[in-house]
Amino acid sequence: MNPRQLTLLTFVQNQGSVTVEQLADKLGVTLQTVRRDVQRLADKGLLARFHGGVRVPSSTIENIGRQQRENLNKAGKLRIARAVAANVPNDCSLILNIGTTTECVAAALLHHCGLRVVTNNLNVATTLSTNPSCEVIVVGGVVRGRDQGIVGEAAVDFIRQFQVDIAIIGISAIESDGSLRDYDYREVKVSQAILTHAREVWLAADASKFNRPAMVEVGKLSQIDRLFTDAPPPDPFPALLSEAKVRCDVSLA
Repeated sequence: MNPRQLTLLTFVQNQGSVTVEQLADKLGVTLQTVRRDVQRLADKGLLARFHGGVRVPSSTIENIGRQQRENLNKAGKLRIARAVAANVPNDCSLILNIGTTTECVAAALLHHCGLRVVTNNLNVATTLSTNPSCEVIVVGGVVRGRDQGIVGEAAVDFIRQFQVDIAIIGISAIESDGSLRDYDYREVKVSQAILTHAREVWLAADASKFNRPAMVEVGKLSQIDRLFTDAPPPDPFPALLSEAKVRCDVSLA
């Protein structure tokens, strides 16, 4: 691997997914050179190609490791979290689900007042419990050791008791048919309950989630009211978002 290819690989790993044009601008080379480098890296299993771009490789049945997810496009997730927090009013009720992006949102909410937060994410609960003006309600169920998420039928039943003002959810994948997808069936059942027990649903998803495959369908873009992301969504997502009447907030800085 030459230095240019190493730079390319590092850039994609940091961003999650990028277009060929973005790579050419970043590296100062032609589209042909980028496509050749991408093909070589894809042949080695280091990158995965999709129409018009490239992303980190992933399985449809298992998410990447937690530490890698925490570091993947961290700057973008922090921008998303600040944008979400800026739109959350004081004195409201929320549900936050499992995910490294929702954990960033929790940290961004530490100065809010009068929040009542239901969560199946012990990391979110630990963060927000340090805010004396925030009441945290932890969902009951099975704790998933690898990420401190709470899943299972007991968690679903617990969520069904509530109807909150805003659900702020993360997702593992948004496919080109407009489906929202994840990997763990037990986690998906909880997320589906969250979608139907909130007056508004906000999706916090960085650019790496677009065109990423995952096995289990959580729902559709039409079930989302607002999408917070860190880069303009690639095709065909602008048309899908418009058709679903989803407000898209892009945080570039």
